Amino acid sequence: MFEWKSWLGLAVAVVIALIAVVIVVGVIALIVRVIAHLRPGVYATLAPVRQRLRVLIALLAVWIAVKATIPIVDPNILDIIDNVFLVVVIAISGWLLVSVMNLLLGRALTRYPIDVPDNRVARRVRTQVQVLRRVLTAVIVIVTIGAILLTLPGAQTLGASVLASAGLISVVAGIAAQSALANVFAGMQLAFSDAIRVDDVVVADGEWGRIEEITLTYIVVSIWDQRRLVLPSTYFTTTPFQNWTRNATELLGEVNFDLDWRVSIDQMRTQLKKIVADTELWDGRTANIQVVDTTGGFVRVRVLVSAADSGAQWDLRTHVREEMVDWLQAKNPAALPRQRVLMVENEARARSKGSTEAQDRGLFSGSAEADARRQEFTGAIPLQDNIPENAPDRAPDSLSERD
Repeated sequence: MFEWKSWLGLAVAVVIALIAVVIVVGVIALIVRVIAHLRPGVYATLAPVRQRLRVLIALLAVWIAVKATIPIVDPNILDIIDNVFLVVVIAISGWLLVSVMNLLLGRALTRYPIDVPDNRVARRVRTQVQVLRRVLTAVIVIVTIGAILLTLPGAQTLGASVLASAGLISVVAGIAAQSALANVFAGMQLAFSDAIRVDDVVVADGEWGRIEEITLTYIVVSIWDQRRLVLPSTYFTTTPFQNWTRNATELLGEVNFDLDWRVSIDQMRTQLKKIVADTELWDGRTANIQVVDTTGGFVRVRVLVSAADSGAQWDLRTHVREEMVDWLQAKNPAALPRQRVLMVENEARARSKGSTEAQDRGLFSGSAEADARRQEFTGAIPLQDNIPENAPDRAPDSLSERD
């Protein structure tokens, strides 16, 4: 008669257990494949769960086979073997539970795609699920470790001593990890208050970018030039920042021009309509031109256009700016900005053109009358007392006449 309580019986029992595991796993895989035909994509998402479930089933089958057929009679050794199997089963069960939790949350996220035009709700759900996944993972790990400790001899005494000193330890840990705990609570607040979401467009710390990752302690912002800005969670709860996609993704963008006073605003409006009509970046909501300021010798013209999201808005602004500059240079050069210098002195002379000749041209130059006045002041002056009787009536104009 075959003796099961032997080493040979143990080996046979383990083999039978593994064969049973293969049969059970095959049946489960067949059922999953049938379901996968009805719901495409389910089989691929179940891969992590299936692998961990196989390990757990195999471990349980081997434990049962060993416990039933092991030839050792020493109860202490049997207790040690049982404790080892129990610890491993608890650890693998926690590992399996994490994968099941990730599977359920992942399947829930498939109902909220973010590659759609209006993805505000999807981004909010994805942000909350990210934080919830990390919290639940931490809880599962802590519970698993606690369950393992409770199976070890003397763990109850250790737990009692830990609980007795928990008050003092919590105070010390709270003081030492005050900033870390503040970041943890700030991360949970941000995730569930809907202040920011994954893929939100923000301006934080003077940088423009998108929210790439939200954790319990820090936020990762993907900047437009492919850098990553890592900020503590408390930054977004204590510092003002801009969220461009808080309620919607549509945005307005402005392009400013400093032009000459001779610019034709009507022609610019006509040209703007042509520019936005020829591009797919414009969402058709707003395309307007306004004169917003007239200072410094220039006319400031603001072009206001709308786009479906921040990326399209940036590209649309640059496109409108380039096309409008080309049009101003080619079709309306008089509108280009220029500096003017007014000759005030010449204008004053022009305004007083009807005044007297002496005031306009000077006292001794510029006309025949002025030359005559010059002769009167610069010519020779005769002495009346010494003039001889036969002297001429006028003073000599030259030395020859004097001689």
